[in-house]
Amino acid sequence: MLTQFRSYERSARLLMVNQFTINLGFYMLMPYLAAHLSGTLGLAGWLVGLVLGVRNFSQQGMFLVGGALADRFGYKPLIVAGCVLRTLGFATLGLVDSLPALLAASAATGLAGALFNPAVRAYLAAAAGDRRLEAFALFNVFYQAGILLGPLVGMVLTGVNFQVTCLVSAGIFALLSIVQIRALPAREDEAAPAADDRRAGLPPSWRGVLANRPFLLFSGAMIGSYVLSFQVYLALPLEVRRLGGEGEFGTAAVAGLFAVSGLSTILGQTRVTRWCKARMTAGRALARGLMTMGLAFVPLLAATALPVPAEGPGRWALAAVPPALCALLLALGTMITYPFEMDTIVRLSGNRLVATHYGLYNTICGIGITLGNLLTGAALDASRSAGLPALPWIALPVLGLACSAALYGLHRTGRLAPVAGPAAAMG
Repeated sequence: MLTQFRSYERSARLLMVNQFTINLGFYMLMPYLAAHLSGTLGLAGWLVGLVLGVRNFSQQGMFLVGGALADRFGYKPLIVAGCVLRTLGFATLGLVDSLPALLAASAATGLAGALFNPAVRAYLAAAAGDRRLEAFALFNVFYQAGILLGPLVGMVLTGVNFQVTCLVSAGIFALLSIVQIRALPAREDEAAPAADDRRAGLPPSWRGVLANRPFLLFSGAMIGSYVLSFQVYLALPLEVRRLGGEGEFGTAAVAGLFAVSGLSTILGQTRVTRWCKARMTAGRALARGLMTMGLAFVPLLAATALPVPAEGPGRWALAAVPPALCALLLALGTMITYPFEMDTIVRLSGNRLVATHYGLYNTICGIGITLGNLLTGAALDASRSAGLPALPWIALPVLGLACSAALYGLHRTGRLAPVAGPAAAMG
């Protein structure tokens, strides 16, 4: 992995390390923000939800704007702007206690993500060239490493004081801002494919991307992958705590889910990508990745047929083992799909307005995650009320298999094939 990392140009290596640091700074703070708002500041539950919801809405709702701005003004300025804005947002979260200031800081942190996320991916795609697939695989390793380490660092810092956590996180993003300004070169080639679109302005570029039918079909089919992978944060922890309780065992088992997911990706991503690239096309890999993610819930479905012990090791095993297997298979499915997914977006864009395509893709998938989580939560509630514990573990595999079939259909009909040129990408 180290040899592969060194084989990329400096800008690509810097973006990978930056993504690790971005996730480190983000995840050392965000898992503990709700407890700070409700505990230290004493906000009501609906106000905590409002503050967190504003952050999510400002990020998901502005991805398209951030991507379009990156294509218009260049990737580096948007990456720097996002890091600076998140520095201010995270510092403010630790220093204020009024609701308007908290809402403004939360919105700023979300907007920051919308600014730099599409730009980072578009920049990496351009820097990696023909090695995009392998670059995104390695990028995901750094991405997951930040997610894995961030909460651990945050737990130590929050044990001292949440303000310390906020200021350290803000300091990380301030350092990132300086590093981007000084070490990240502006790409001379990024303006070439989007020159006409820059003269046309932002709205025409949006219309062009929205007219890219193969891209929109692909984005819709990929929503399932995000809904399924997000269950590591929603359905699986709820199932662990339903059977294992809210005590130390439940907390440790939930932490184990995240460890299984993160460590398996760090250790296996590049190997899985290399294996898939040698044996299948992008369309087949995407379809099989979604199938794997759907089938990940079969262990939980099978567990519903077993009697639930009243207590003891048997109940703990039932609470921990099936969700851990599910988390492992979800990670495997994500390892299969992610590099091909990122590469397919570039190909379907025709290498034109790449950041705008990434921005719209993130917005579509973000809306899908929100709706999917609402439906998953409703299925979990309905299954408990009706005494049908298997209901969600049937619905989620069906979603995975349906999205897998949709992707395979797009592959068979040639809609995932490389676009011949920029004009084709625009519909």
